[in-house]
Amino acid sequence: MVSTDDVKRALSALATRTDTATRPHAAVIDEADAARSDLRRAAGFVEAVGLDRLAAAVAEADRAGDAGLADRGREALEAYRRYRAVASGAEKRSDRPDRPDRSDRPDHPDHADRPGTPKPDTGQPSTR
Repeated sequence: MVSTDDVKRALSALATRTDTATRPHAAVIDEADAARSDLRRAAGFVEAVGLDRLAAAVAEADRAGDAGLADRGREALEAYRRYRAVASGAEKRSDRPDRPDRSDRPDHPDHADRPGTPKPDTGQPSTR
């Protein structure tokens, strides 16, 4: 397993490198976008590079006229902000407009009348 310090160093180097054909702001956006699929990698990105750096990379992509890259960066930035809001308790996962809360449906795992759950107000056993 890679240590947090190694991840920080690698992401920092990726974010600030200038010795390749990849522009630094593109490298930041590429890594932010790729890291979203792995929680540890995403956390390492936020800690090592930060959302301010990602926002600056999006602005730079806009200035460079790379709309596709800027859009990917904005999507990643919004995802990281949602992750942060959910982690802090400011937003429940079901608060997202694209993922409606379905706990009122009988087949939802959080539904109170699912089989095997006793009814607290009647004291009925779960076998009924």
